[in-house]
Amino acid sequence: MVWSHRRRQRSWLCPQVREAFRRTRSGRPEVYRKVSAELDAAYFCTMKHFVLALLFSLAFEYVGAQGISYPTTRTVSVADTFHGTVVADPYRWLEDDRSPEVERWVNKQDSVARTYIRAIPYRDGIRSRLNQVYAYTKVWGVDRIGDVSYFRRQEMEQNHGLLIRRFADQTEDTILDPNTWSNDGTVSLGMWSVNEDGTILAYARSEAGSDWQTIYVLDLKTKQHLQDTLRWVKVSGLSWYRNGFLYSRYPAPTEGASELSAANYGHMAMYHRVGTPQAADDTIWADATKPDQFHFAWVPEGSNYLLRSSRAGGRRGTSILYRPFDDTRAPWKTLFEDDTVELGIVDITGTTLLATTTSQAPNRKLIRIADFTSSWSEEVVIPHSPWPLEVSKIDTFLIATVMKNVVDSAYVCTLDGRFLHSVPNIGLGSLRGFGARRGQRTALVTFSSYTSPSTVFEYDPKANSFGYWYVPFLPFDASKLQSRQVFVQSKDGTKVPMTLISMKGKTQPKMSPTMLYGYGGFGISQTPGFNPLIVPWLEAGGTWAIANLRGGGEYGEAWHEAGTKTRKQNVFDDAIACAQWLIDSGVTTSARLAINGRSNGGLLVGALLTQRPDLFRVAIPEVGVLDMLRYHTFTIGWNWARDYGTVDNPDEFRALRAYSPYHNVRRGVTYPSVMVMTADHDDRVVPAHSFKFAAAMQSVSHASSSPVLMRVERRSGHGAVNTSILLDGMADKLSFALWEMGIR
Repeated sequence: MVWSHRRRQRSWLCPQVREAFRRTRSGRPEVYRKVSAELDAAYFCTMKHFVLALLFSLAFEYVGAQGISYPTTRTVSVADTFHGTVVADPYRWLEDDRSPEVERWVNKQDSVARTYIRAIPYRDGIRSRLNQVYAYTKVWGVDRIGDVSYFRRQEMEQNHGLLIRRFADQTEDTILDPNTWSNDGTVSLGMWSVNEDGTILAYARSEAGSDWQTIYVLDLKTKQHLQDTLRWVKVSGLSWYRNGFLYSRYPAPTEGASELSAANYGHMAMYHRVGTPQAADDTIWADATKPDQFHFAWVPEGSNYLLRSSRAGGRRGTSILYRPFDDTRAPWKTLFEDDTVELGIVDITGTTLLATTTSQAPNRKLIRIADFTSSWSEEVVIPHSPWPLEVSKIDTFLIATVMKNVVDSAYVCTLDGRFLHSVPNIGLGSLRGFGARRGQRTALVTFSSYTSPSTVFEYDPKANSFGYWYVPFLPFDASKLQSRQVFVQSKDGTKVPMTLISMKGKTQPKMSPTMLYGYGGFGISQTPGFNPLIVPWLEAGGTWAIANLRGGGEYGEAWHEAGTKTRKQNVFDDAIACAQWLIDSGVTTSARLAINGRSNGGLLVGALLTQRPDLFRVAIPEVGVLDMLRYHTFTIGWNWARDYGTVDNPDEFRALRAYSPYHNVRRGVTYPSVMVMTADHDDRVVPAHSFKFAAAMQSVSHASSSPVLMRVERRSGHGAVNTSILLDGMADKLSFALWEMGIR
């Protein structure tokens, strides 16, 4: 009633005065000082209107201040000392996810957030529109064995995609339907793999969005499950060989330890024979002296060499060893070992190796080793690319994909690297799926862009032609979407790409809502992809901006390294420059600008929120890494040291301390409206990060400040566990951002 009453009271005011009203009551004095200048430019807004707006602001300040009652959050006298620096951690107690007190606190926080969001009058309308734009059939994960294709397909309103197989005569068969696995839709299908003759499927289930997976085995002829059940699988692949498969796991958590937050150590590469208990599995490799490593094992298609690799969290390079699979007594021999160079195997035929490498080629080159069992004698097949390079093999052809300014193009070569032809241009976007199993002469390739949905094509490298394999039919007109790329100059002069997505024909006034999204880490590129969930935002006249920040892989390893460890501030400077460009270029204003990111992108939001709160009206960090001094103590956080550095190194500690969002919340600062989003089963970036950050932000709030909410998804993980939860979260995010911008 309070919200609707306030809307009625000021509904007669002109838009400029209504905006002045909203900003003066928001507790942002630096914005308040700018209001009169903007009103002077609006000739139809009189001084009388301005005075009335101020009176209404004062009249309703008490109501706004009393609108949110945050749960009481106690503090503890806990501190750590790093290289002589004492750092307090008053909310350390919120790390205990088994504590009833923490659970009660989380329930109260979530209740406050959802009550606030439910009061937004158009929230349900946005949720309904999201359901409409998302209601189309989606296909992904396409694989082919012989003349049978396997893929995931999600129909209009299903929570999960089915696992389907399509035969040569185009008939189809449903293999798995995860929608039947739980009443609440929180058990999902993870990784899956079909053996070489297409008779057995190994697949993994995940509960409530956890990264822990349990592997099951299905007879594809009878569709009956075998007795195989493999638990405590995490950070794993599935590689079939003969009557079994290779995978990776951790030891079962010790009694009393939290399986969702305790640090994971002791990764093991295993081999499982179908029809035997997990206790009988062979340990391919484990190393008790180096518990903070990942171990993987696989047999390349068409080979009988067993390969294993190990990787530590702070390591850049590659370690691959091999031995004959059948000779368990044979010593492991080094295929490749380098602490600074990465090697990606493309193909092994006999003893001939094709691989991409960053050796003297930060964007990668393709090399051939004629006999890797005798000597490492390199022959360059495709030279170092000026743009990030990926190489796949289809039959007797090599497909080289290059990403130039975040847009993919490809060309075809012979196996010795001789150029044949360029792959036809489908559009400006992303190409995925070049590469096929042995014996396949075509590949199923997926294309997507910011304005066109994921479409599957069958590509024939010999004929150099695409044929449609799956085309989605959308419930809205995607031809009305438009995107444009701009290049923004960062603090040190670096040019940073940013893509702006909007609706054609929509004017973009300076007050239009804009969402800036970024990631900037781990060499992960923000490539063009279709996202129907931003359509309601665009239909409201908004702009969605995606920044390609340093720390990603958009321009190769040098771009990644420029945003790591003591250089991490470059990522934040890039995003700040993008935000400033959006304001200076007239796309939006700070009063209509929001920042959003997930995971490492949540760290980005937290850092920008604490470093430049004046730039944004709304900040929404999702499942973010927010305590940079203790990130390594939870689950697999130690693996992020390559990007973040560690507190053990004095220089890296100082860098971490300087930008750690949790440790840089300050009193006396006017912050944007904040909604911290996390999930109770996120065991990748544990919710304690969000808990502690939200508590710190609320502790510096005052009566007239903008809200600091913490929304916690139940029985969900690092990503939304099903479609319903995905759409609910997006509706809340869009509604909160628009409401806090004053969109009524």
